[in-house]
Amino acid sequence: MTTFTRARRLDSIPPYLFVELDGAKRALASRGVDLVDLGIGDPDCPTFPEIVEALRSACIDPSTHTYPSQRGEPELREEAARWFASRYGVELDPGREVLALIGTKEGLGHLPLSLLDPGDTAIVPDPAYPVYQSAAHLAGAEIFHMPLEPELGFRPDLDCIPRRVLDAARLATVNFPNNPTGASADLEFFQLLVNRAEEHGFVAVNDGAYSEIVFDVPRVSLLQVDGGRDVGVEFHSFSKTFNMTGWRIGFAVGNPEVLDALATVKNNVDSGAFTAVQRAAMVALSLPQERIDEQVELYRRRRDVLVDGLWEAGWRVRRPHATFYVWARVPTDEDSRTFAARVLNEAHVVVTPGVGFGPSGEGYVRMALTAAEERIAEGVARIARIL
Repeated sequence: MTTFTRARRLDSIPPYLFVELDGAKRALASRGVDLVDLGIGDPDCPTFPEIVEALRSACIDPSTHTYPSQRGEPELREEAARWFASRYGVELDPGREVLALIGTKEGLGHLPLSLLDPGDTAIVPDPAYPVYQSAAHLAGAEIFHMPLEPELGFRPDLDCIPRRVLDAARLATVNFPNNPTGASADLEFFQLLVNRAEEHGFVAVNDGAYSEIVFDVPRVSLLQVDGGRDVGVEFHSFSKTFNMTGWRIGFAVGNPEVLDALATVKNNVDSGAFTAVQRAAMVALSLPQERIDEQVELYRRRRDVLVDGLWEAGWRVRRPHATFYVWARVPTDEDSRTFAARVLNEAHVVVTPGVGFGPSGEGYVRMALTAAEERIAEGVARIARIL
């Protein structure tokens, strides 16, 4: 058999953490082991029924069976602009400042290809969702890791980024509310980021996938601050808010030139999201706020079951203000992979080792609130027995 050599650019990308986790889980499950899965952040609640019904109706409409609009159906972009204005008080031009995506991961993955040339610098948070770094690597960029500082509530200290890095940067990505730490940002932080972007000439990006899942802090957007729309773009997801992880639909908002560049890449590698899914997404954005608030309250209760239970077990974990993650320092002298493996094999509870999110994640694990309260309580009891 002929042997082929894969592209060298792939050598700089570490194995995708969640693929490794899935393999370990499958091995135990195949032996009949009952696992409490607090690993991958995939909502356990079903998609809202109104959204499912909208998809069903759209699927049987022959007009949805053709190629979709490349930038997204005009009605979806209009609904996204209306939704954004209702949340943040920012009026967007649906034709120029909104771009539909096949999920925000797709958009975040293609954005570096649209903005970065080989040798350019991308600033990425550390720890972080792995796509920010891997996508920049695939674009041939140099990576500067921007640590999320525990003393600052897991926000980066922008003043500590060297000026030479800021001058070389063409893209800086943040993610608030934050995965994996559960941290939130405020308008003061976003204003400081935008000011740096204006001064040094880079694009500021906020991945707002968890924008609706906030408990004790207000919802804020990068585009709310002065200059945000001039130098920034923000990504919004249907996956977490509406339990639509498998539907693959999202949108980006902000600077029209940046969105045009992203659309140019997309025009050459995809044909847009299925029109029926876009119609269902319109229904999602029109749901009453009370429906979303009920789901957020569900995550709040789960957060408290997990955090309070671990405190009772002697594990002093931080109570997050947002997202459905708890980011906890490893309570032993083990590294994060060793501790996570022991919790998996001895307690049969899945937690994610923090090092998979970047060098600064070492010493932490992430636990997702995507299991029923009774299962979370069972997981806490199991962990308590091995601590």
